[in-house]
Amino acid sequence: MDAGALRALAHPLRVQLFDILSQYGPQTASSLAERTGESSGSTSYHLRALAKQELIREIPGRGSARERWWERADRAVSFDSPEALATPSGKAATQLIMNEFLGRRQQQLMRHVSEQIAAADHADDGTSSITTAHIHLTPDQAKDLIGRLSVIVDEVVAGARGHEQEPDRSPFTVRVDVFALPEDGDAR
Repeated sequence: MDAGALRALAHPLRVQLFDILSQYGPQTASSLAERTGESSGSTSYHLRALAKQELIREIPGRGSARERWWERADRAVSFDSPEALATPSGKAATQLIMNEFLGRRQQQLMRHVSEQIAAADHADDGTSSITTAHIHLTPDQAKDLIGRLSVIVDEVVAGARGHEQEPDRSPFTVRVDVFALPEDGDAR
């Protein structure tokens, strides 16, 4: 991600808007305002800032002059760019963005656990999985695992892109966590 895009995204509401567009597909400033509890003027302002950096785009031919529809651009977004991490401001922006994204993911996971799994009529239909594995890996094995998992996720995402509005499609989140645990067992 270039410095301009990183700066544009380094705002909690913009992360939230970008994430909603990524997860739930096209939205208007008004629908995003309802989802976030912000004013449509505020969401509209932040949408334009994201669009200026080509992180999102307006959908041509959809909506009206008063109601513009927005979607996430088809470009990959990576936060481990050496250029971004080379400066203190780039590191700070990356940290803010990642904290916002991961905070949203954790809230979504906890909501899933508390609402869906705890529901009296919950039945395991095989459409969700919370899996944790503890293994000992070399750095090369960790890199290989990350690469293999990324290929699978990228393949499925590419195959699903453009089919969001088809019947029986629902938004899902895919979360793959691979990281070395602290040697001292401290969870800080």
